[in-house]
Amino acid sequence: MDRIKRHFKNLPSQEQVATLMLKLGMSVHDGGAYCGPVLQSDTAVARAIDVDRRVVRSTINHIMEVPELLNLFSRVESMLLLANAASEIGCSAIEIVPVDAQVPGLMARILVVLSDAGINVRQAVVSDPQDLSDSHLIIVADGSIPGDIMTQIRGCPGVASVIIR
Repeated sequence: MDRIKRHFKNLPSQEQVATLMLKLGMSVHDGGAYCGPVLQSDTAVARAIDVDRRVVRSTINHIMEVPELLNLFSRVESMLLLANAASEIGCSAIEIVPVDAQVPGLMARILVVLSDAGINVRQAVVSDPQDLSDSHLIIVADGSIPGDIMTQIRGCPGVASVIIR
């Protein structure tokens, strides 16, 4: 993220737009901002973060002019997060808060616990990868997760807490 921020060093409003675009998985190509194949209007993006639409247009133009930024933003994709709708599709969602998000292997340990219990994982997502100190693991699994499996997950090395969503 630091490499991106340096391109917006003296442009805080544009940095705010670029950050939102990354957070929402908006790509830039053909002179516009897209969420998947859907072109997002400058005005709609501006309203989302309370900036003038011209700031959004300037941000997109800036991204188009800087090869490093265009290389990144042309490859960004949005992704569905099932966590908030898990119960509506017969799934469970849990959020794992790590002791230290920079220590590798936590996701692997938790997925082994679920796999050994015969629980199918539909989705596993790490939230906010831009700020590793605040990253959480969100897992959406088929059906409900039994209490004894939740206890095993809580007992995995590196787990600070588990939140049922």
